[in-house]
Amino acid sequence: MPLRTPTPRAVASRIRVPRALTPRALTPRAVAPRIRVPRALTPRALRRLAALLLLAAATLQGTPAAADGGGEPGWTAAPASGNAAGAPRPSFYLAGPAGTVLEDRLTLTNTGDRQRVVTLRGADAYNAPGGAFAVRPADGTRGAGSWISFGAAATVTLPPHTRAVVPFTVTVPPASPPGDHPAAVVAAEGGHEAGVRVDLRVGGPALAALTVEDVSVRGHGAATAVAYTLVNRGNVALTPALALHAERGLGGASAPRTARALPLELLPGQRVALTEPWPDAPALDRVSLRLTVTAPGAAPATATATAWCVPPGSAAWAGAGLVVLGAAVLVLVRARRRGPPGEPSGEPVRRQAPAPRSEPELTGAST
Repeated sequence: MPLRTPTPRAVASRIRVPRALTPRALTPRAVAPRIRVPRALTPRALRRLAALLLLAAATLQGTPAAADGGGEPGWTAAPASGNAAGAPRPSFYLAGPAGTVLEDRLTLTNTGDRQRVVTLRGADAYNAPGGAFAVRPADGTRGAGSWISFGAAATVTLPPHTRAVVPFTVTVPPASPPGDHPAAVVAAEGGHEAGVRVDLRVGGPALAALTVEDVSVRGHGAATAVAYTLVNRGNVALTPALALHAERGLGGASAPRTARALPLELLPGQRVALTEPWPDAPALDRVSLRLTVTAPGAAPATATATAWCVPPGSAAWAGAGLVVLGAAVLVLVRARRRGPPGEPSGEPVRRQAPAPRSEPELTGAST
């Protein structure tokens, strides 16, 4: 039997094209769901990966700053140990009569990896606002800070990871008054300064005396505070303690507070303005305050003040109420003096003398 040659239509009908390769299956909408994207590359995973990369970059960027000491200067200044055991000292303490020369030593330590050039000077000390211990600049030093001298060692070069012990002297003038003369040793390098306190006492009579002044009440409610000023009128440094007592006009006297040590050391001749929190102040009352300040070796100092405690915004209403009350009292007083209509007033009544008679008076016998 002769073989038939298949026609193109017959051949095409017998070829099985896979479904995924049909024209309909090759459209973008049909192909996209069949592409399997790994889970780690989904938008959510990409956001997580970006956050992790940013965190790692920030960590790597912050590492050099932490290794550099977090802004520390890379060197320290402290009093040299005063004994063989090497016990550290928090400050210098020097004492002697007027006209003497005192000596001590300062230790400089370079903890960094580069050379440091440190300059040294003396400075006067004083109480900053709030009572903190502070030092004056070089051009403002006229007292005990000017007595300190480092001689030729005023500039010290410190190689990396080395320590230097620098001697200095304190020359007390012959006419120096007795008592405490606060000062400090200041080390400076690269725009950074470090101060070490010098407690200097000149021999002679010591006088501890202080006063409390300028007492007033500020604020309202829980934010109420008592403002006052402490003055050291002696020649020695003082560590004061404060006790507050309030007597209310309507509520009676409140329990006095226990004396509280103030977080400061009041230097001789210094004046410091402070505030004492008073959260339990009355909302509306007239109070009489008494502040008592004590210090070792000094007589207690007392100051009093009187103030009105009113809620915020009520001062104007209180003033208006007093004006209205005063006007009402004045009206009542005037009405009482006049009396009601038809009734005699309280003023005395003047009586008039009787008028003379117009008829003639008859005398003698009648006819």
